[in-house]
Amino acid sequence: MAKAVIGISASEVTIQSGPFMGEPRTYVNAAYVDSVLKNGGIPLVIPFTAGGSEMAFKQLDLVDGLILSGGHDLDPHLYGEEIDQKSGETWPDRDAFDMALLKRAEETGKPVLGICRGAQIINVAHGGSMWQDLSLRPGNTLKHMQATRPDVGTHVVKIKSGTNLEKIMGESSLMTNSFHHQLIKEVAPDLTESASASDGVTEALESTDGKVIAVQWHPEEMHANPAPEAAIMNRLFKYLIDKAEEEKQ
Repeated sequence: MAKAVIGISASEVTIQSGPFMGEPRTYVNAAYVDSVLKNGGIPLVIPFTAGGSEMAFKQLDLVDGLILSGGHDLDPHLYGEEIDQKSGETWPDRDAFDMALLKRAEETGKPVLGICRGAQIINVAHGGSMWQDLSLRPGNTLKHMQATRPDVGTHVVKIKSGTNLEKIMGESSLMTNSFHHQLIKEVAPDLTESASASDGVTEALESTDGKVIAVQWHPEEMHANPAPEAAIMNRLFKYLIDKAEEEKQ
């Protein structure tokens, strides 16, 4: 069987020095690529393209599965809110691009793994909403923007019994890393919350058909950690790749 090609949605960063200063550069962190390679897939970075969904659809058609990567805050107008002072930098064009990739993947039955911002894109695209900053959420909220190394877990998430995520991970709880100041508020009506932190913050979502998994932490950064969590995090990528190969048959 041919290996599955896994598309990874890319972001852009502005070059700060040198002869190309001021020019945008397409990028994803190498950990995304390494996670796909380590688990038997073929990684293919999908660069952001402007101008509507047509190009995003064509790009998605070249791959067998999709990882929606992290990055900018989501534009609050997507879920009916104005921008709060504590909201971070947004990029509405990338929001539209990522949503187009997601739409095409779901239309064609290709599996999707959303990571951090990618999880938020999935929730909002399906009709959910966000807290624009963790300080705006009522009640006690843990530190979800950690200040330590990205491959180190800093808080526990509890996985709900009977969920697809529980089957994938083979665990009822995980120590995870955390790099998000925006939080899922209302879970989209056609998605299921499959994990949460001890403060009640939603940490994972899934679709009923098992083709969409979304996590707020960064498993790609933990996949090479020598601690036991590494092997566990790799199960997410292995699931995505195996699912993509099944759909190819």
